[in-house]
Order: sequence, then structure tokens, then C-alpha cells
Amino acid sequence: MREVIRDSLRLKHILEACERLKSYYPDGEIPILNEKSLEFFGLVKNLEIIGEASYMLTKEFRDSKPMTDWQPIIAMRHLLVHGYYHVSPRIVKEIIENDLPPLQAQIATYLLEFK
Repeated sequence: MREVIRDSLRLKHILEACERLKSYYPDGEIPILNEKSLEFFGLVKNLEIIGEASYMLTKEFRDSKPMTDWQPIIAMRHLLVHGYYHVSPRIVKEIIENDLPPLQAQIATYLLEFK
């Protein structure tokens, strides 16, 4: 059973993965990657962490934060893990450049509620 007390830890995992992804490309511009490169797999792994930690948040917490669209984040995790052979470097690049900055800001705000 998922515990509410663990929601803060899961949020920290999401924020840390966002920060790692941002630190790899401080100017925000990610080159097109070779899908067989170790760098590509490192980016994908951090996206998996974001998806898994989102999935592990309590339903009550996710329901209380409707401004974050949790379902696509969780679905992305399932695709990255189970449909790994369909993962496009272009899509990974777009997610990191476009979707991560607002998510990172939302997660940072949510974490303030636990202080």
C-alpha cells in the first residue's frame, strides 16, 4: 500500500531526475541523439524515474493536484519500460525541452507543502 508520508520522497525523486536532466544541458538545447548511445539511455532512465515516482504517488495526492497531468507521465514510463523499442530520440528531446520545465516548477511547489 502506498503511504502518504512517502509522497514527499517520491516528489524529491521526480525533482532530482528533472534537475539531473537539466544539468546535462544547462542551455536547454539537447542535440539529436543516437538511439544506441549511452547518453540517450541515461536520459531515458531519468524519464523512467519521473514516471515511476509519479505512479507511486498516492492517488489522493495526484487527485489533489489536477494542474499536473499525471496520466501521460505514468503512461510515458510504461512506454519507456515496456515499449522501449519504440522510443524515439526526437520524442525524448521534445519531452525534456518542453514538458520538463513546467513539471519541475510544479513539483518544487508541491514539495513546499511538506516543509
